[in-house]
Amino acid sequence: MRSFGWLALGVIVLAGSAALAWWQVTLPPATRVDPKDPLVVARGQQVYDAQCASCHGKDLEGQPDWHSRLPNGRLPAPPHDATGHTWHHPSEMLFSIVKDGIVKNAPPGYESDMPAYAGVLPDNDIRAVLSYIKSRWPEDIRRRHDALDQAVRNQR
Repeated sequence: MRSFGWLALGVIVLAGSAALAWWQVTLPPATRVDPKDPLVVARGQQVYDAQCASCHGKDLEGQPDWHSRLPNGRLPAPPHDATGHTWHHPSEMLFSIVKDGIVKNAPPGYESDMPAYAGVLPDNDIRAVLSYIKSRWPEDIRRRHDALDQAVRNQR
């Protein structure tokens, strides 16, 4: 009977792993940004502090005078709080900007100091960062961003 218990536990673990793998592969990145999951948000804050805060600010405030171009023609890092424009973009685009860089998501010729994090951060960490950022927005901004994400999904 003892081996049956271990077998059952193994089956449960395997089934859970398979379900998680299915979830990771089949759902689009936007549906996995979860500002209400405290574990995801906590992980996102760790990654944000390590990878993003040096440019975008510890409190998501961005660099000073972020609307004005620097001498090199590039814009300073924008804020990710409610005063910035991050929440004006769908989650899928935000995910792509972090993973693939701004060039893929900006008009031709646009230059930015924002690096691409593909090969640096796994997709789950990128989603965790986006979850952390979104968790810091006021509820009305989150609702507007959710509506934007829903509109994008409805266009498919």
